[in-house]
Amino acid sequence: MNQAFEAKLQTDLDALKKAGTYKHLRHLTTPMAPEVHMEEAGDVIVLSSNNYLGLADNPEVVEAGKRGLDKYGAGTASVRFICGTFDIHRVLEDRIASFLGTEAALSYVACWNANTGLFATICDEGSAIISDELNHASIIDGVRLASKARRERFKHSDMAQLKEKLESVGGCFPIVIVTDGVFSMEGDLARLPDIVELARRYDAIVVVDDSHGTGVMGATGRGTIEHYGLTGQVDVITGTLGKALGGAAGGFVAGSHALVDTLIQRSRPQLFSNALPATVACSSLAAIEYLDAHPELVRDLRAKTEYFREGLKRIGYKPLESESAIVPIIVGETARAIAVSDKLLKTGVFVTGFGYPVVPEGTARIRVQISAALTQDEMDRALAAFERVGRETGLL
Repeated sequence: MNQAFEAKLQTDLDALKKAGTYKHLRHLTTPMAPEVHMEEAGDVIVLSSNNYLGLADNPEVVEAGKRGLDKYGAGTASVRFICGTFDIHRVLEDRIASFLGTEAALSYVACWNANTGLFATICDEGSAIISDELNHASIIDGVRLASKARRERFKHSDMAQLKEKLESVGGCFPIVIVTDGVFSMEGDLARLPDIVELARRYDAIVVVDDSHGTGVMGATGRGTIEHYGLTGQVDVITGTLGKALGGAAGGFVAGSHALVDTLIQRSRPQLFSNALPATVACSSLAAIEYLDAHPELVRDLRAKTEYFREGLKRIGYKPLESESAIVPIIVGETARAIAVSDKLLKTGVFVTGFGYPVVPEGTARIRVQISAALTQDEMDRALAAFERVGRETGLL
């Protein structure tokens, strides 16, 4: 073991602890639900999960996963093109495509793999990628891997600057505009109608990562694209099966048959990594079917998000406005956000504080995420905890 290297790591960790920005893993002993048991804090209300529809412990979703494990075992122990692919992967991918209104879809172990595998595959020398500055880290890393492409960023949701960037890359092909559908730290939505219009004007294609929109936005939970009435007008959709759609793991790219076939042939995470576990494919498929049969979940989520947001306002907080299920509260410095989240945990509310480098310096926040499975009592108890901690910490 290199002692100097180990000493450097420990010095860096000690600095995080001294600054109050050290992150602790919390250990759960029960399934993800509106209330869970945590080794460090006992029973707590969860306001930090992407389990937007409450399907992570849904009996139908869980049973589908169990049946899949019995039928398919743990996996093929190889890459799909080398050792075959289970039929459930094809069924799931066809269902994702029909759910989102695209020709085809391809599953990945995670949306991170989907995003990091997409851009380097479709963008080579002579191409250009224009990315919103607040896009998710997986998009940022995916764009970095497309090293032969010209890469530009535009200010968050600034359509005038996006137009300038499009004009500056004239002559490139393809020109790719990429954006989150719902921005994970702000909770706001991409200006997709404007982006699609600009893409048409400048002959660009649009890629939307709708990980926080799928299952949440739109009348039937088909995402930000449905919300805006743009189904069939966005070229590429990436997303996750690890949030609203079951909460286990998995990601996907949805688009044309030619796009998906190209990814099968050339996308490095497809060529050099195992497939999504079959049991997860089964539970994810069940989650999509359950959502299709119960669109009221989306309405419930919207109503509960509005209730909680208005409750925060009544007690004196000023959460950022959005139409999504993400309710951020800006508190300033990173250490303060972590201290507030720690105090909330001690009062029985599990919510996470985020600071630099996840968000810009000085804009650290408590990010509340609402689930359709939360009860009125759970939300009211959480609001009472927010009021108490807010007064103790000077936020109110």
